[in-house]
Amino acid sequence: MADEVKEEPLKVIALDKIAALITAAFGLVAALAWNEAIKAIFKEIFGTAEAIGPLLIYAVAVTIAAVILTILVARAVANAKKNA
Repeated sequence: MADEVKEEPLKVIALDKIAALITAAFGLVAALAWNEAIKAIFKEIFGTAEAIGPLLIYAVAVTIAAVILTILVARAVANAKKNA
């Protein structure tokens, strides 16, 4: 018996690609938030001070949101694949 290759429906493929793009976007936003927070820390230590507290809170909040939303997107794609 030959192995049958089951092609995924276009809907599942599209959802998979969209999930990858959304995940990358969340990662980018989190990285940019941390970039600003780290720059502020360095300015505090080595130069002029900016509002470090709010930037750190923002970076942590964005990271947590990115993780939660990434998990939700991954679960939605897994469900779509299972139900396809």
